[in-house]
Amino acid sequence: MKVYTKTGDKGTTGLYGGTRVSKNSLKIDSYGTVDELNSYLGLIRSYEIDPALEEEIIIIQKGLFNLGAELATPVDKLYLANGKPRIPKTISEEDIVQLEEWIDDLEGQLEQLTHFILPGGNQPASHAHVARCICRRAERLTVGLAEEEEIRPELQKYLNRLSDYLFVLGRKIATDNNHEEVKWIPGE
Repeated sequence: MKVYTKTGDKGTTGLYGGTRVSKNSLKIDSYGTVDELNSYLGLIRSYEIDPALEEEIIIIQKGLFNLGAELATPVDKLYLANGKPRIPKTISEEDIVQLEEWIDDLEGQLEQLTHFILPGGNQPASHAHVARCICRRAERLTVGLAEEEEIRPELQKYLNRLSDYLFVLGRKIATDNNHEEVKWIPGE
């Protein structure tokens, strides 16, 4: 299979199922931002981090591919004629619960927050904070897309919870590397 197809040279791209849309559409922006987030998670994994965190990130990356595939599929093409889903694995409530469990576990290992903190720490912690911001953008775009077409609510909920996970991930990585959190004190 070739990487280039030349079918997008005129500013359109094909959705799952064959429909072509402008590369500037909200749909493309939504799943493109999910792809950007996925790549950023790969960057975090390129650092030496706790192997358990790396495993969690791999699971999340696979989930983001599924989420992106669903966003890239027109609603009327989500199911085959026999009623089976076109995308075999989609984001489910169980995936959201898994994120919540990971968040709770990580928070249990961290000092309780009493103030907002400035994003930072070492490089992988800082990248986790950037990934959180990308995730929030993906969520905003997906909310906008849901105003134009039907989107399963689990997708928005997953992105919302994932941004929380990425915030705690950044804190955990910084703590693991003995980086003190810098508190934001209003007026300072």
